[in-house]
Amino acid sequence: MIAILGYGLGNVRAFLNIYEQLNTKCVIATEGSQLRNADRIILPGVGAFDHAMQKLASSGLKEVLIEEVIGKKKPVLGVCVGMQILANSSEEGKESGLGWINGTVRKLQFSLNTPQILPHMGWNQIDNFSAHPLLDGLDEALGFYFLHSYYFDCHAQSNSIAAAHYTQPFTCAVAQEHIMGVQFHPEKSHSNGIKLLQNFAEKF
Repeated sequence: MIAILGYGLGNVRAFLNIYEQLNTKCVIATEGSQLRNADRIILPGVGAFDHAMQKLASSGLKEVLIEEVIGKKKPVLGVCVGMQILANSSEEGKESGLGWINGTVRKLQFSLNTPQILPHMGWNQIDNFSAHPLLDGLDEALGFYFLHSYYFDCHAQSNSIAAAHYTQPFTCAVAQEHIMGVQFHPEKSHSNGIKLLQNFAEKF
């Protein structure tokens, strides 16, 4: 069973709908027991880094999440800000992240010669796929839907499993053993998003 962390951030219903289509048992977890009973966990998120960490802390689920992911090594997939809070810290705020994948969340930069607006919003292709099970069978040309102004700067390049380009090249998917994250929104990315969520459900 997959537990979608219901801590007040992210379009949790969209994930639930996709897994219902895939006939995969899924629950929106608002209690610790639901995380303990799950085999895998999705950590969604939208908005600012500090707000996400504060919402997670106030939800009463943070310690159980740590126990299940770090203690019991349950696979976890962070999405958008849910990916960013896997890092150590962010230029966007002052709160410490979970620190599960070493990295710093940084703001996308661009020059006056190549003016582009933030946030990066809309469909974008993915480059530099690594051979990672989360990415099996994806259409690189189709890409994914993005909505963000910050990106995950991995301290170790080996943790970056896919990249995209908007104003600059940036990591858009990270992994370290059973801990994974994507900057884009698979729940809004049609066939590619469904395939990635299926991979998470079946390959880990």
